[in-house]
Amino acid sequence: MTALSRRAFGAAAMAPLLVGCGGRADERTAGARRRSDGDRARQNSSTSQSANSARALGRSAPVRLLIPAIDVDTPVMRLGLAADGTVEVPPIAADDRAGWYRNSPTPGQVGPSVILGHVTVGGYGDGVFRRLKELREGDRIVARRQDGTSAEFAVGAVRTVAKAEFPAREVYGDVSGPELRLITCGGPRSGDEYRDNVIVFAKLSATSP
Repeated sequence: MTALSRRAFGAAAMAPLLVGCGGRADERTAGARRRSDGDRARQNSSTSQSANSARALGRSAPVRLLIPAIDVDTPVMRLGLAADGTVEVPPIAADDRAGWYRNSPTPGQVGPSVILGHVTVGGYGDGVFRRLKELREGDRIVARRQDGTSAEFAVGAVRTVAKAEFPAREVYGDVSGPELRLITCGGPRSGDEYRDNVIVFAKLSATSP
């Protein structure tokens, strides 16, 4: 496929659930990306303080995703599993949008909420997550939810990993608080396929009614 292959792993039992851009294996990977400029440092301090007091929310599907640092403002569609057991991915279309995997927690619930997006969309050009790899620690991500509330997250790490070394346990495994995973493709490209995945790990920093 142009941007997202359908293979990944997930769910509580860590069975091959095929979610989004993923890969094979559950090995831990390193390579969290960092930015040390003053603006990011001040933002990091602020988000770290608020993260300690942010409360978890109930279940409510995301309807919009905003990532100011990379100019993302996208509607969010719901994704399930196809008949062959692979995850649905957002359609290759001019009005490209992100997609939330509906079998994961909703943004703001305890657990890792998973949102997928394309890096390119065929002849239509760039995908909604084309700049995902540019995110840095402390950057804000806001998920607006169907019930009118918003969940704000702070980026903790951005990793580019080979699909063959997709860190399934880190992406889908149990966590003690509300977290967010954004996934797209990246790295070298061969035809319509990309070698790697770009994965953003973020934690809840604030909520609003």
